[in-house]
Amino acid sequence: MAASSLKWKTMIAGLSVMSVIAAGCGNNAGSNNTGAGTNTPVTNDGAANNAAAANNAGAVETAGPKKGGTLTVGTFTDIVMVNPLYIADTSSGDVAYFMFANLLDYNKDGDVVAEPWSLLESLPEISADNLTYTLKLKANAKWNDGQPVTAEDIAFYINTIKDPVAASPGISTFDKVDKVEVVDAQTAKITMKSVFAPFLNNLVTAVVPSHILKDVPVKELQNHAYGKDPAVTVSNGPWKWTEWKQKQYNILDKDANYWAKDTNDVNIEKVIHKVYADQNTNVQAIIKGDIDLVGAIPVTSVEAVKSKGLNVLLAPGPLYEFMSFNFNKMNFGGKESPFTGEKTRQAIAYSLNRQGMLDNILKGTGQALNAPFLPGTWADPGADAVAYDYNVEKAKQLLAEDGWKDTNGNGTVDKNKVEFEFELQYNAGNSRREQVSTVIQDNLKDIGIKVSTKGIDFSSWIEQNITPGKYQAALQAWSLNSPDPDSESVFSAKYFPPNGQNSGWYNNPTLDKLWIEGYSTTDQAKRKEIYKQVAQQISTNLPYVFLYQYGTPEVIGPRVKFAAEDTPVAALPYGAFFGVNKWWVEDAK
Repeated sequence: MAASSLKWKTMIAGLSVMSVIAAGCGNNAGSNNTGAGTNTPVTNDGAANNAAAANNAGAVETAGPKKGGTLTVGTFTDIVMVNPLYIADTSSGDVAYFMFANLLDYNKDGDVVAEPWSLLESLPEISADNLTYTLKLKANAKWNDGQPVTAEDIAFYINTIKDPVAASPGISTFDKVDKVEVVDAQTAKITMKSVFAPFLNNLVTAVVPSHILKDVPVKELQNHAYGKDPAVTVSNGPWKWTEWKQKQYNILDKDANYWAKDTNDVNIEKVIHKVYADQNTNVQAIIKGDIDLVGAIPVTSVEAVKSKGLNVLLAPGPLYEFMSFNFNKMNFGGKESPFTGEKTRQAIAYSLNRQGMLDNILKGTGQALNAPFLPGTWADPGADAVAYDYNVEKAKQLLAEDGWKDTNGNGTVDKNKVEFEFELQYNAGNSRREQVSTVIQDNLKDIGIKVSTKGIDFSSWIEQNITPGKYQAALQAWSLNSPDPDSESVFSAKYFPPNGQNSGWYNNPTLDKLWIEGYSTTDQAKRKEIYKQVAQQISTNLPYVFLYQYGTPEVIGPRVKFAAEDTPVAALPYGAFFGVNKWWVEDAK
């Protein structure tokens, strides 16, 4: 569909795809964005980017699609910016999804394809050695200021993302590119430094207008008005961004001069992304009919929503939640991070009652996982990953072996005269994370670790804490925006802030080498064996405590209609919006 899909992991707030999603919300890191093309880390706040809601509409009417009307999407987190170079959160990615066409897109089965609304005429021509990709743009593709989309835009976008000075969170998606040549106005030739197996997925991405941004110094791009001011944010999708009332709403209007309308005549006239205080107010809004779609309601609200005649779809999405550790001394007053010891991290993993979280908070709607690969996918390591059952005594034993003992008799363990206490951050308004943070706090108290919890406004949290790596521990999720299992951008020391999504400053040279081995061959059987080693290493060393894969209950109201082939797809990045360029609203005038 006509929108850009995040290609690094996306942080999800409500979840909460991947970038590095991702995004999911691709790479098993997850970010919320529209951008380049590997898996992206994402923190998402329940914005509609994962599983999609079915609805009691959705059937094709004999009268056919209707023109006009407004689609109102409810969320509880505002955007940060919609410049595809810098999107790293779900809400920004959701809005950008309506604004930008991708070079390539995913079909319903998750295959990379060139749709009528994709910018490329067809899949790239790939050389026999997998080092050269030749891209051919559609001749009629245009920006909404009337300028053509050209190979210069592709070159500018890729060259900017891979430039460390730009500080783009998607740097890992294109830093394996050696050069981009502009063959002619419609043709770009990309030469890789080495084989990079996920690269075709990375081309499911938006680009930016070089004629607007080429003269802006690279180091100033992130603070440029493009992506922050609708008046200067030129796009090339079916809707254009016309208004942003911060912490209230974003408005997108149908572009009367949309370049692909001859083959994809968009029905919906206006899209409003409306920001509410929290998930519960989203529930009330969908019940009252004030909004047409909400991407994440609390599990505890499902029956209330169903009782109002609304159908809810709850299917596992391409996302997983985790508790991240931070290893940077700057977050602990210059002293060593208390999470430095491997046995300490393992103790924390054993101390958390994940099954209790699944049963009592997620109500059985998720499943535990032990590595950053989704269950059932080709890279799923199964029993090759270390599993951490709830075992308080084992946790206490490991803490003691790592030197943590309660020498003061106050119930909190200490080492080198420093007590084990830390702050656990999460995004405010996310009822699931609020409950999970309380469970973590109670579980860790049982083994002598003191935790304070703190909910922070999502936009501020991402910009001021997560992206620069300024936190002690955090409850986050990745939306996986590509089906490829590569997650180098989230776990490699090459991608510390500001040039990547390893915001916990995790450093593991063994794992760094394995990521490279994993994407340096296109032989899936060989890759699978390498990712088994990744799973063994990462589940033993634990940069995170991996909690669970899950789906968020999503609802689409009765005004929204779509044909069967345009039904939302839970497993896809931004699956809640799959086919939206062909949806219509029932009461359109």
